[in-house]
Amino acid sequence: MALTRKITGGLLAVVGFMLSPLSWWNDAFVNLPLALAFAWLASSVCAKSWKEAVFDVAVVVGYWLTNVLGFILLHRGARQMLAKPDAPALKNPLKKDLLVSLGYTALIVVLIKLGVLKPIEGYFR
Repeated sequence: MALTRKITGGLLAVVGFMLSPLSWWNDAFVNLPLALAFAWLASSVCAKSWKEAVFDVAVVVGYWLTNVLGFILLHRGARQMLAKPDAPALKNPLKKDLLVSLGYTALIVVLIKLGVLKPIEGYFR
């Protein structure tokens, strides 16, 4: 039972780390593609007049959701791996994590405004 809990906790922690902004490479290869897919889906179900506005907001919301989900999974996985349920929680430098997330968000907004990131239909015009 303890080994199963540690293995599932480890898997949750790895997936959480992949989604969290704690590594320098995950945004380009994991979070941004997931946020783009979320934005493409969100903008594909709305009226044409709202497509670009919905896309812009959905990229940022999707990016933030992947980061928040990553922190939650990382925290739950780490807690599950610990043998004692009353052990102290892992300390995260929350201020740094939030600043990194805000920086990446600003970069995504700039890429949207420059036209590098756009609704999927925009790439085929």
